[in-house]
This record gives sequence, C-alpha cells and structure tokens, in this order.
Amino acid sequence: MSRTRILVIDDEPQIGRMLRTQLAARGYDVDHVTTGQDGLVAVGEQPPDLVLLDLGLPDVEGIEVARRIREWSAVPIIFLTVRDEERTKVHALDAGGDDYVTKPFGIPELLARVRAVLRRKQEQPSAVSPIFESGDLRVDFGARQVTVAGAEVRLTPTEYELLRLFVLHADKTLTHRQLLTQIWGPESTTETQYLHVFIRQLRRKLEPDPAKPRHFVTEPGIGYRFRSQSPVAAVT
Repeated sequence: MSRTRILVIDDEPQIGRMLRTQLAARGYDVDHVTTGQDGLVAVGEQPPDLVLLDLGLPDVEGIEVARRIREWSAVPIIFLTVRDEERTKVHALDAGGDDYVTKPFGIPELLARVRAVLRRKQEQPSAVSPIFESGDLRVDFGARQVTVAGAEVRLTPTEYELLRLFVLHADKTLTHRQLLTQIWGPESTTETQYLHVFIRQLRRKLEPDPAKPRHFVTEPGIGYRFRSQSPVAAVT
C-alpha cells in the first residue's frame, strides 16, 4: 500500500524542515518546495494527496497558486498563514482551499486538520442508489462526478463532502453545528465563516442563479436545507 504524499509549498526553510520531520514521523511522504511556480510544477508532475500551501510566497501569492491548481486538480489544500484576518481566510477558501492553519501553529492541530481533510477525500458514500438527481443537478457517487445540465462541475473534496451531506439529508434542515461537526469536526463548531464561504461556493457552482438559490436554502438563525426538485433518485 502506497504512503500518503504531502507537498509543502513554503519559502521558510525552518518550516519546511519541521514539517518534513514531523509528518514523516507520522508515516507521510513529504516533498518541500519554496516557490509557487515550483509548487505548480510539482503538483502537475507528481500529484500529491494533499498540499500545505503558504499564503506569502516570494514569486506567486499562495491564493493565486491555489486558483491555478483548481483549474485542473481537486487535490486538498490547507493554507498556512500568519495573517489572522477573517477576510484573508475567506479569500483563501474562496480560491479553493479546504482549510487553513494560522502560524505559529501546534503540530497536534495541524495533524488533526491533515487527517480531517484526508478523511473527507477518502470517504466513499454509502448509498442505496449511486445516482442522485434534482432538477439539472446530477451526482454520481460511484464516479464522484457532479454535473449541472450535463456539464461536469469540479468540486474540491470539502465541497463534495458538504454536497454529499446535504444530499443524504435532502429536504431536512441541518443546523450550523451539525454541518460544522460533520465536515470540520467538533472543535470547529464556532467557525461559521467556513459554512458561509462553502455554501457560497456551492451556490456559485451548482445553482442557475446563485443570488436566488433553488437548492441551498438558508434557514435564518438555524442553518441550511437542501431543497430537492424533481426528478429525484433518493439516497439513503
């Protein structure tokens, strides 16, 4: 069985050495590059299972690196950043990031987030029917393929798992706490900005008019509900 490969894109040598040592000690294979351009080449030549991406790179901003990766790859991305402003974090998630860790960070926190993101990537849906259809939206769980009006839509692993959770509970209201716990873990129940960003991303990618969502409905003060439309192949 091949080991999980993690690519670290960070221009700080000490951070690179520390991450290589700590992650290798937990059984991961680790590659480290120090520029955004080298990171893009590395992802293309030998696709990793996960990318740890610094926001402040010397040649290309980390957010731009993530955007370019997202043009052709759904590899999970965790941002590493010294910037703690909510606006910056939102931009990072908007660019295709699955999570972020603020520097300086503890290794236990980083490892927990790595495990959570990899788990979301590897989990396969348990469903009676592998196909779910609602309006123009079609989800093929067997192929992990999402299409809208016949056109394939690329989702990040986190976006896909959030969509899957909604589909499994179609037409039921899910609270903020339920969604955060299921997708990001019980330690993230106050991170409501996660939900705001990812719901906005799903609406942008899957709704005919994101400003007037048909599927991803806000339940004010409570959470969100996925409203199914005919035809529907129920997933239980």
